[in-house]
Amino acid sequence: MDYRKYIAEIPDFPKPGVLFYDITPLMAAPEVYAWVIKEFAREIAKTNPTKVIAAEARGFFFGPAIALELGLPFIPIRKKGKLPRKTIGAQYALEYGTDSLYMHSDDVDKNDRVVILDDILATGGTAGAMCELAEICGAQIACCAFFMELEFLRGRNKLGSRHVITLVKK
Repeated sequence: MDYRKYIAEIPDFPKPGVLFYDITPLMAAPEVYAWVIKEFAREIAKTNPTKVIAAEARGFFFGPAIALELGLPFIPIRKKGKLPRKTIGAQYALEYGTDSLYMHSDDVDKNDRVVILDDILATGGTAGAMCELAEICGAQIACCAFFMELEFLRGRNKLGSRHVITLVKK
């Protein structure tokens, strides 16, 4: 199935010079979205994970669906002040700024092999911060999985020797 035609390229968003990849057309085509979830889950399952971790907002496009497909717990990573229990945080650089992410400090532990999941691997900042959060809690990274990788930004370099899964490379 050719899911690439379901990715809209939006120039100069969110600022001039940035090419934004909009994957919402993919989710508006249920048969294509379902195929992507199954294909993604099949690849991720090979790494024997115990939990799926994804960051808001666009990581939530895939994280809960893949966790459900694999029969695994889903762990949300959120912005500051959005989680009710004790949290840990990590700051990271974006393509066009900085941000921070948080997770409940008791959501993963040393017995977990986690999937770090997001829609797009760009500079690697978001994924790196999610890896940092999981590792602070003692978890192992089973893999880092992305629907799309923007190879020219070399985000894979920030992930070191971690196993990386991508379905689309641009």
